[in-house]
Amino acid sequence: MELASDSLSLTVRPVLIVFCLLAFLWTRRLSAKNSRLPLPPGPSGLPVIGNVLDIPLEDMEVYLHGLSVKYGEIISLKIFGTPMIVLGTHEAAVELLEKRSSIYSDRNMTPTAELAGFDWLIGMMRYGARWRKLRGVFHRCMNPNAIVQYRPIQETEVKKYLLRLLEDPVKFYEHGRHLIGAIIIRVSYGLEVIGGNDKYIKLAEDTMECFNTVFQPGRYLVQTFPSLRHIPSWFPGAGFRREFAAWFPVVRKLHEVPWEAAMTARREGHVPRSIVTTLMDRAEVWEDEEAAQAAAANAYMGEKVPLVILWHLSPSMSSKLPEPTLSTLQTFFAALASNPRIQKRAQDALDSMVGSDRLPTMEDQPDLPYITAIAKECLRWRSVVPLAVPHIATQEDEYKGYRIPAGSVVIANTWAYSRDTRYYPDPETFQPERFLLESGELNPDVLDPAEMAFGYGRRICPGRHFAEASLFTIIASVLHTFDISAPLDKDGNPVKLDVKMTNGVVSYPEPFACTIRPRSATAEALIRANASA
Repeated sequence: MELASDSLSLTVRPVLIVFCLLAFLWTRRLSAKNSRLPLPPGPSGLPVIGNVLDIPLEDMEVYLHGLSVKYGEIISLKIFGTPMIVLGTHEAAVELLEKRSSIYSDRNMTPTAELAGFDWLIGMMRYGARWRKLRGVFHRCMNPNAIVQYRPIQETEVKKYLLRLLEDPVKFYEHGRHLIGAIIIRVSYGLEVIGGNDKYIKLAEDTMECFNTVFQPGRYLVQTFPSLRHIPSWFPGAGFRREFAAWFPVVRKLHEVPWEAAMTARREGHVPRSIVTTLMDRAEVWEDEEAAQAAAANAYMGEKVPLVILWHLSPSMSSKLPEPTLSTLQTFFAALASNPRIQKRAQDALDSMVGSDRLPTMEDQPDLPYITAIAKECLRWRSVVPLAVPHIATQEDEYKGYRIPAGSVVIANTWAYSRDTRYYPDPETFQPERFLLESGELNPDVLDPAEMAFGYGRRICPGRHFAEASLFTIIASVLHTFDISAPLDKDGNPVKLDVKMTNGVVSYPEPFACTIRPRSATAEALIRANASA
C-alpha cells in the first residue's frame, strides 16, 4: 500500500509541477499583454504634476462628465504620476467595482488616520482581514432583517421632529439635523439626545472638525511622504506630530465616552435596543467586544466619514459636512415646495391608505409606492455625493481594450449616471412618476438611484437599508401632516424656488425658505398626541 502511494506521488508530482509552470507562464503572458494595452483616453497633462491644474475645484463631476462625452465611458488622468480612472457610465461601475470587486475594494489613505486616532474607521481602512472583520460585525446589526428592531426608535424620533416642525417651522434645517443625530445616537448606543446642543451631538461635531483639519489636502507633508510619520515630535519640521497628539484625545472621546455610557446603562439594567446591545449579546471574547465598540463608533460618526475621503480631491469643501440623509431631506423640502401637484398626489395616497388617525410607518411602505418613488427621486434629482468614494485597483486589469494599472484611483461619476437619459428622460425635472408603472406600482426596470447613491461592490454603504427606511418614514410622516409651499412675494404670488446645490464633493441645497403649515386641525392634533405618547 505504501509502495502504491509512493508510486502515485511520483506520478502526480511532475504533473503538478508542469501545471504550475504553465499557469505561471500563462499569467506572465496575460500580464505582458495587458501592459502593452493603452491607458484609457484623456487629456494630456504636464510633466510630474499631470492633470492637477486641469481639474476644477468646483463642479468637478460636470467637468469629468464632459471628458467622458469627449473621450468615452472610461477616461484617465494623471495626478502626480498616479493614474485616475473615471468611470462615466453606471455599467462600467458595476462591471469593475462590483463584478471585479476583489481587486477594486481597497482605499489609499495617508498615515494621518492612525496618527490622529482614526484607525478604527471602516471607511478609511485598507481592504484586508481587519476591514472584513469589522464590516462583518457592522453587517450583523445593519442588514435588512436586523434594522427592523430599530423602527420604534426611528418612529419615536420622527414624532418629536414633527412637533418641533409644528412649533418652529422656520428652523426646519436645524430640526432635521437634530432628528438625524438623535436617530443615529440612539441606534448606535441607546442614548437619549437632550436638546439641540446635546453633548453627544457636540462630541460628534468636535470630532468631525478634527477630522476635517487632519485630512485637509496638502496641510501636512506626511500625506505626501508617509515615511515622515516615524520622526520624533521634537525633530525640526515635526510639528504635525504635536498637532496630532492634541487631536488624539478628542478622537478617543468619541470612541470611548458614549461606549462607556452605554456599558454603564447595560450594567444597571437599562438596555434599550441598539447596535451596542445587538453586538454585545454575541460578544464572547475581548476581540469581539473591541470590534463591537468600533462598529458602534462608526455608526455614531454617521455618514460623514467616507465623504471626507473624497475631500482629498477637492480642498474647497466646507469644514462642516452634512450627513447625506440630512441633505436629501433638504432636497425633499425644496422639491415639494415647488411641486404642489406631486404633494397633492402623495397626500391623497396617504389619506387613502393610512387614514387621519395615525402616522405612517414602514409597515405601510408596500401600499405607498408613490411615497417610495418620491424618496428615490430625491436621491436622484440632486446628487448628495456627485462622485463616489474612490476605489484603488490592487492589481493591473483590462476593460474594453484599455489598461488599468495597479494602484490606480478609480472613481464612479454618480452625478453623470443620475443624468443619463437612457434611464432618466428629462433628468432636470423632479418627476417621481418615472419610477412607476402605469398601474401605479414601482417599475423594477428603472435604475434605482440607491444603487449609485450608496456606493458599489464590497465598499457599499453598510447602512444603506437603514438610511432608506429613515428617509421613507420621515418623508411619509411630513407629507401626512404638513403642507409645504414656496414663500410668497410682496404681491402674494409664490416665489419660484431655484434650488442651487453647493459646490464641492458633498453637494446639498443652499439655504432656502419655504412655508410649512399643518394640513388641518386634525393633523395638528395628531402631531401633538403622538409627541406626548
